[in-house]
Amino acid sequence: MADAPETRTSLDPLRTRFTQALEAARSPVPATAPDPLPYADNLLTRWQEPQRRYHTLTHLTAVLDHIDTLEEYADDPDVVRLAAWFHDAVYLPDRSENEERSARLAERALTEAGLPDVKTAEVARLVRLTVTHDPADDDHDGQVLCDADLAILAAPPSAYAAYTAAVREEYHFVPNEAFREGRAAVLRQLLDLPRLFRTPHGARAWEATARYNLRGELELLTG
Repeated sequence: MADAPETRTSLDPLRTRFTQALEAARSPVPATAPDPLPYADNLLTRWQEPQRRYHTLTHLTAVLDHIDTLEEYADDPDVVRLAAWFHDAVYLPDRSENEERSARLAERALTEAGLPDVKTAEVARLVRLTVTHDPADDDHDGQVLCDADLAILAAPPSAYAAYTAAVREEYHFVPNEAFREGRAAVLRQLLDLPRLFRTPHGARAWEATARYNLRGELELLTG
């Protein structure tokens, strides 16, 4: 059974975080700029859709918290925060174009919300980058977003187990053997990256634990 949607009051801290990021990114705010709250509410509704088990408000909040930790490495932290809001805004587990559709949503919504075109394009580029999680060495904003998104891989054992269980629940419609094969391929792709984490903090605090977790999960799937 899907969790009940969060109450309006309980979501106010997230509304505030979205509003602050959007207003900072579009500063100076044009006098005719739309109110950020309807955009925040639309995104919050999306992040509470019933098909989600891992890609939920908990994941969004965790990514935003990790960006706060990593913001010193970003060129434009508020653009990265907006990309976090949109990076899984469109999420259907049985579809392969979620990132592209999320990026297009960002382009439409942020243009309407008064974000400058250059920054809107950057948000969309960052969202599309989460397909590979492989930012260039000079892509500081991409490194921060990807590290924040992948930080769950370095979670303690119980949290990592909960993460893998939630991913399996999202793909409940996939037969076990097909899921094991697909998940194993994802894990191998991640392990084949020269570095999972590109920021100094990520490399120092998360890399070794994440690789340990990934290898352990892969052994369970293929053993």
